[in-house]
Amino acid sequence: MGVLAVEFFEKNGKLIANEMAPRVHNSGHWTIEGACTSQFENHLRAVLGLPLGSTKTIGRPAMLNIISRYPAIVDILRIPQAHCHFYGKSEREGRKIGHVTVCDYDADLLRKMIDS
Repeated sequence: MGVLAVEFFEKNGKLIANEMAPRVHNSGHWTIEGACTSQFENHLRAVLGLPLGSTKTIGRPAMLNIISRYPAIVDILRIPQAHCHFYGKSEREGRKIGHVTVCDYDADLLRKMIDS
């Protein structure tokens, strides 16, 4: 028994498998704020033989990746319900260096927050 994460991208209306990883994966970072029990906590529970927690989402979570350059944190924190995670990695073209998670129960409001 174990974990296998598959990361997909959509390009031109087609689903492309980008990466397979035998571990919890950064594409599931949204679960930190967006699920009752994060993928990381449930992974530890499973390894330790403990009961798994609920994976129910909290509202409608969305995760935005920070790629290449760190934005000004003040710009992120202007977004209601934004949770910012910088990974401490050096900036490099095309590198994922952080993410922002936003959760809301109103899908239209969430979309406006993401687009801002």
